[in-house]
Amino acid sequence: MSRPAAVCFHHVIKKYGDLSALKSITFDVEEGAFFGLLGPNGAGKSTLINAMSGLVIPTSGRIEIQGFDVQKDYRQTRRLLGLVPQELIADPFFSIRELLDLQSGYFGLKGAKQKAWVGELLERLALSDKSDANTAQLSGGMKRRVLIAMALVHRPKVLVLDEPTAGVDVDLRRTLWEFTKELHQQGHTIILTTHYLEEAEALCDKVAIMQQGEVKALDSTQALLSKHHYRYLRVTLGRATNQLIAPLQTRLVEKEPNGLVFKLEKTASLSQLLAWLHESQLDVVDVSSRDASLEEVFLDLTAEGSADAK
Repeated sequence: MSRPAAVCFHHVIKKYGDLSALKSITFDVEEGAFFGLLGPNGAGKSTLINAMSGLVIPTSGRIEIQGFDVQKDYRQTRRLLGLVPQELIADPFFSIRELLDLQSGYFGLKGAKQKAWVGELLERLALSDKSDANTAQLSGGMKRRVLIAMALVHRPKVLVLDEPTAGVDVDLRRTLWEFTKELHQQGHTIILTTHYLEEAEALCDKVAIMQQGEVKALDSTQALLSKHHYRYLRVTLGRATNQLIAPLQTRLVEKEPNGLVFKLEKTASLSQLLAWLHESQLDVVDVSSRDASLEEVFLDLTAEGSADAK
């Protein structure tokens, strides 16, 4: 039995003159999902997020958050949604704590309970010792944490993370994802855009891949991976070679210091690959097989979309 929808996109179209940024986008994000919104630059992800946040008005169609229309019921949907934008802040007037207090005030939240929640956010995001600092004095990674705290200050049901780990170091990225996973486990619906596709594969239970304003693929992460038509075979060699017969040359995707990686159709038999290797007279030490990663599925889908557009 499917869960109710937290966010619904109904035939959302956005045009800027002759340019169609969104082309009849229609899908649901279930309550409690960890949803990945993926696509190359210019695919329409940010436009869709801005439309969901009420910052962009669609040319036609509608968007609902827990049954409330983003345009008609803006007050309700704004309370339900927390947005972490790509752009970093550098407020010249307020400290971190003052920014969070102001953000709380926008939603009419005050008192001891809210003060405790702000303190918890500062602590969980490792901002406590910087709480009285002006944001202009912070590093890019610290500013990113402030944006996350501001998005969570009103305890939204739906959290949108637009490239939240862009430009941050590995340790901070790990800290942010641990905190995000806890929020998801607590029942938050999370919508993530990221260029780190290994993160999306590890975190997201469902993924939409966008290109040129359209949704090219929409499915659970595991279903997308399992439906991919290729597998990858790593051939370890005893000595390097440049001699490959044509079927291997067309399937070669990577050269390594001590081996080669081939992209092979799932319908092709391993014995056929071994025959090609033997025919090329390669010094084969070992052969290992793996399924495609989400990044490889993404690259194939977007490559197909680019070819179709030409």
